[in-house]
Amino acid sequence: MSEIQKRSILVTGCSSGIGRCVALGLNARGHRVIASARKPEDIEALREAGLEAIELHLDRPESVRTAAEQVLATTEGRLYGLFNNGAYGQPGAVEDLTWEVLEAQLRTNLLGTHELTRLILPSMRRHGEGRIIHNSSVLGLVAMAYRGAYNCSKFALEGLSDTLRLELHDSGIHVSLIEPGPISSRFRENAFRHYKANIDAENSAHRDNYRAMEARLAHKGDTSRFTLPPEAVLEKVIHALESDRPRARYPVTTPTVLFNVLRRFLGTRQMDWILRKASGGGAR
Repeated sequence: MSEIQKRSILVTGCSSGIGRCVALGLNARGHRVIASARKPEDIEALREAGLEAIELHLDRPESVRTAAEQVLATTEGRLYGLFNNGAYGQPGAVEDLTWEVLEAQLRTNLLGTHELTRLILPSMRRHGEGRIIHNSSVLGLVAMAYRGAYNCSKFALEGLSDTLRLELHDSGIHVSLIEPGPISSRFRENAFRHYKANIDAENSAHRDNYRAMEARLAHKGDTSRFTLPPEAVLEKVIHALESDRPRARYPVTTPTVLFNVLRRFLGTRQMDWILRKASGGGAR
């Protein structure tokens, strides 16, 4: 590997799925990877897999600060890459999202990610180089029913990333967005857990549609024919990290590419019709 490729990289949300795959994949390429997770057992599993691992709760400002300080200390202030992957999905109709539930979604998916990025940036500026890579979603491009909280967090992440990219022009620090669609992971399982904990389906005007959504979320695995393994995301992260000309956006799956094209050429009513059909009233 060339010298520019042998870098220190922090990857968040590595207990499973995309985060774990990317952390292990970058480590296999010779990078020094620091992986984060919330639970002690997941941190230990990452260490057993040969990774450096730290505790990080994105919804707790003090945890974010501690993690940033720990990473900068252990890398002697030379962290080159940050892959902000940690996030979860909170299903539910917009009118059923309480203040606390929506705030929790934003604290993890947006505010914690922003604070971690903000704390890492000064060291990158001092060295005149760095890569900030945010894991967004097809739902950062288009909205779908019963995904309002997650839509909100990813739309905001896209806007924040675009602004940061403009502000870091000519700094040597590049900002990229990875935009997956359906990827094999525990995302659906975790989403179902948050749905059951936070949504009062029985007393909702959407209770009939919730039945279809519950059946989808309870199903093990992702049955979409467009589902790709997490290695598809790893491929994009490698390019964003190692290329001399990283892209601003990396669509990963067919739905991401398709919806990105459609939203440019179709009117709002046409897009709404397609998105209603695509979500199937929560069944898909």
